[in-house]
Amino acid sequence: MFEKILIANRGEIACRVIRTAKRLGIATVAVYSDADATARHVALADEAYRIGPAPARESYLRAELVLEVARRSGAQAVHPGYGFLSENADFAEACAQAGITFIGPPVAAIAAMGSKSAAKKIMEQAGVPLVPGYHGDDQDPAFLSRQAEKIGFPLLIKASAGGGGKGMRVVRSLEEFPAALAGAKREAANAFGDERVLLERYLTKPRHVEIQVFGDTQGNLVHLFERDCSIQRRHQKVLEEAPAPGMNPGLREKMGQAAVAAARAIGYTGAGTVEFLLDEDGSFYFMEMNTRLQVEHPVTEMITGVDLVEWQLRVAAGQALPCRQQDLEISGHAIEARLYAEDPAKEFLPSIGLLRHLRSPEDSVHVRIDTGVRRGDEVSMHYDPMIAKLIVWDTDRAGALRRLRQALAEYQVVGVTTNLAFLGAVAAHPAFIAGDLDTGFIERHRAALFPESRPAVDQVLALGCLDVLLRRAGEARAAARASADPYSPWHSANGWRLNGDNHHDLTFVDGEASVSVIAHYRPHGYLLDLPGGTLPVRGEITAAGDLLADLDGKRVRATVVRHGQELTILEQGAAHRLVLVDPYAHAGEQEEQGGTLTAPMPGKVIAVMVESGAQVKKGAPLMILEAMKMEHTISAPADGRITDLLFSVGALVSEGAQLLAFETEEA
Repeated sequence: MFEKILIANRGEIACRVIRTAKRLGIATVAVYSDADATARHVALADEAYRIGPAPARESYLRAELVLEVARRSGAQAVHPGYGFLSENADFAEACAQAGITFIGPPVAAIAAMGSKSAAKKIMEQAGVPLVPGYHGDDQDPAFLSRQAEKIGFPLLIKASAGGGGKGMRVVRSLEEFPAALAGAKREAANAFGDERVLLERYLTKPRHVEIQVFGDTQGNLVHLFERDCSIQRRHQKVLEEAPAPGMNPGLREKMGQAAVAAARAIGYTGAGTVEFLLDEDGSFYFMEMNTRLQVEHPVTEMITGVDLVEWQLRVAAGQALPCRQQDLEISGHAIEARLYAEDPAKEFLPSIGLLRHLRSPEDSVHVRIDTGVRRGDEVSMHYDPMIAKLIVWDTDRAGALRRLRQALAEYQVVGVTTNLAFLGAVAAHPAFIAGDLDTGFIERHRAALFPESRPAVDQVLALGCLDVLLRRAGEARAAARASADPYSPWHSANGWRLNGDNHHDLTFVDGEASVSVIAHYRPHGYLLDLPGGTLPVRGEITAAGDLLADLDGKRVRATVVRHGQELTILEQGAAHRLVLVDPYAHAGEQEEQGGTLTAPMPGKVIAVMVESGAQVKKGAPLMILEAMKMEHTISAPADGRITDLLFSVGALVSEGAQLLAFETEEA
């Protein structure tokens, strides 16, 4: 076994590999870019080395830099994780030439599966079922058009050299074919440097079912059953589960044998995945083989009790597989949900920013969290916006679904937009619960999965008001204790007035609407005048910062995260943002900040009012940011001169980014 390995990756997969290596007593070496200098995987590793600037092409994709770190650190092997260099045959060859073990399949196997067209030819020779189509070298548009007619419509055009939905087009008629072909070729050339495509019959309601395979250097090959990965957006997986719902033993055996035959055809060793399309009639067709560990590998681990990373390390070190096919069996059901910083309402566009609040369910035999981030970390524009993988297990699918819904409701993220509510909607959808899965699930159920945003209900407003009032009362008590006259009524936060009703007016911005609430003080709480009527409330804030509320006899636990005047109310898996309009607090903040020159939150530059070199007075407006449908003016903190403009109109900025370079008059 190895004494020390290098992980040529970042984020949750780097942390995942480190966890197993530590359990086996293997020292770990991390690599990091400038953006990841304080990342979780860097903190967990025994050693860490900088390899370049934030962009992956200048750091994590620089094979020569990774190998130089391996030499310097004395690492005997490199684990590539997934993505980046994991399926790069040249990198695997370079490792071999440097005398460093590549923890993955042989170079020839990676190369064989690197081209979809070449892979399908190999699979055809091995007797693995293929979707009817054309996978040849002749790329003349007229020839491809004739092949399309033979295959029939609808059909799928796919980039030969890549994946992830790039260079992919569904064509429903011969008339559409020329334009779709030209578009697919352009996209393939831009994404992969290779415009070649292949044609396949388009299955109208297929499931995406993949088989985990594993081989060793002694010639042993096994499969570890199937995973259903049909729930996808933009041809990328969102939820995965094992075993596949509705799978019968006979079909499982056929697909497992086909996957093993595919792996044997290319002399495969290590962890790999053979991906199939499963049609409604039980027919299945080879799609591609991933020559690496998959993102969704934890669901296989949960139902088999196998640590696949440990198997990778043992096989790469020359050891035989720990067990044979007859020793493997399925226990229970597991589901994985990928938690992303992205906005489902905006076609799943990534969201960037600081993770101001992050709380996950507790790890247990039923719940597992694989993550590479911590509270306070930044979701960067440079990398995949995954926050975590939430994996649940139970003895059957119904139990796993219950645990998934509960765990999603407990997960809390503030600072970026996430797909948490979307995942919860999928997990609660009757069709998903019934196991009616296929790759068109999200589009077919779009209306239910993407409901229109609604204004805050009275309960959300009440929780926001209660949190504000309780925190103000706590601040007043603290101020009273610190004052010369702690019993002065002027320190009171109970609405004391010399004359008149003891109440307080609170105004919130909810989306684009303004909502007013009147809070009347009562001996043991408050009476709130809400849009839907009056509501007596009381509560307390716990030591952990949670809000325990009593809403007219209904007990509710929530978390309210405050950032400036923005409140995020988190309760039972739902998150609602409100902005408190408080002229006194706002004026104080403006005076204290003096017009900070950094972005207060992720946003877009919509106006620049100065030029580089301009002389400005304190308080002069310099730039306007738009965030959360609100405008934020960046003002001069003092008299001085603008020495540089770092962003222009239309630029997207992350929270904390410096917007302008400024020199004070005194300087």
